[in-house]
Amino acid sequence: MALTGLDIYKLLPKTNCKECGFATCLAFAMALAQKKVSLDKCPHVTAQAKSALESASQPPIKLVTIGTGERKLEIGNETVMYRHEQKFHHPCGIGVLVEDMATDTEAAEKISKINGLSFERVGQVISVNLICLKNTSGNKDAYVKLVNKVIGSTTLNIALQTGNPDVLEAALKISKDRRPLIVWDGTGSIDAFIRSAKEYKTPLAVTCGDLDEAAAITDKVKQGGVDEIVISLKGKTQPQLIQDLTFIRRSALKKNFRPLGYPLMAFTGSSTPNTEMAEAISYIAKYAGLVIVKNTAKEFILPLLVARQDIYSDPQKPVQVEPKVYEIGKVDKTSPVLITTNFSITYFTVAGEVESSKVPTYIICCDSEGMSVLTAWAAEKFTAEKIDETVRKLGIEKLVAHKKLVIPGYVSVMSGKLEEITGWKIAVGPREASGIPNYLRSLK
Repeated sequence: MALTGLDIYKLLPKTNCKECGFATCLAFAMALAQKKVSLDKCPHVTAQAKSALESASQPPIKLVTIGTGERKLEIGNETVMYRHEQKFHHPCGIGVLVEDMATDTEAAEKISKINGLSFERVGQVISVNLICLKNTSGNKDAYVKLVNKVIGSTTLNIALQTGNPDVLEAALKISKDRRPLIVWDGTGSIDAFIRSAKEYKTPLAVTCGDLDEAAAITDKVKQGGVDEIVISLKGKTQPQLIQDLTFIRRSALKKNFRPLGYPLMAFTGSSTPNTEMAEAISYIAKYAGLVIVKNTAKEFILPLLVARQDIYSDPQKPVQVEPKVYEIGKVDKTSPVLITTNFSITYFTVAGEVESSKVPTYIICCDSEGMSVLTAWAAEKFTAEKIDETVRKLGIEKLVAHKKLVIPGYVSVMSGKLEEITGWKIAVGPREASGIPNYLRSLK
């Protein structure tokens, strides 16, 4: 049974030393009960208390790390069912399936396509994370050949899917430095896979038929000395799988049921791109930590990456760009100066329209705490005083020979005051970004 904040508080030293980052031991206890902090933040907890608090200090969903270095994939360690409660911390990994039945040419072409599945959106680079190598043929040599090809062709993370311990052992010997995810496909004995995961210190995904089997197998894997476990369910329709993924997430977070407290893995089964896309996005939302798809088309992958980016953004903190001067095109002393906020969607929308105008332009992004123009103005985060402060701080007068600023049409009401306090001539631009190209061309 999960301990309450008061139960935990009784076991803490009650010194209120603040070394944990909280004002009081009670505040730390409440955070610990909600799985928002780990017990090791308290430097004065006794060994006896630490033993008693062990379950309370563990995250409800285990953090699992696949791969190494900058491109490693971390999944799990989530603390809420719904993102509006707080946020989702570790974005769902997106992987692409490659089978060893493919010819050398087919495999090379697919790997090359997967390497190209990287895009930039609102200032962030979004891409696939993993290649899942499936031993469909049952042939060890064919599989090892494919693993070697992938290791030499990509820096993406790797998952090894097979039911044959001998095939797995041969693949691990050449890929161990990449810390791959072992995926036991549910056939054969799990014992050899547990031994391999323990020996090579890799995470292990277990494929199960139902929730009871999943709970039993994860407990067996943990008893075997492997802590980083991923749960995969087979033989499910899409609605059944979403229901089971939701039940597992709820059991881990609300019931603190440890045998199901692990990240989840889902494979798409749809045969057409449209249905596979809908299926994959459903799994990203509810509640897979890793989704493996078959399609490598850019127009298929991009919507998945965008959906993931949106779901795993912080709903309480808008995506922002750095408040500074941005140069679009080959600007000079005569280039116009546009003023806007640092809300990323606002900036990139404005920047895109400026680029299409072919008029070199300076864009000043004022720090509005990531709010859009009207929202920031209503919240007094985008005022004449703040614009004046930004213009002075950034030294715009050194960049241009004129003294003219263009503000968004929606905040034309501030033009008089802004002109008075800045000493610059204030022009009112279009209300909508779509009007920027014609407006800029008209300034020539």
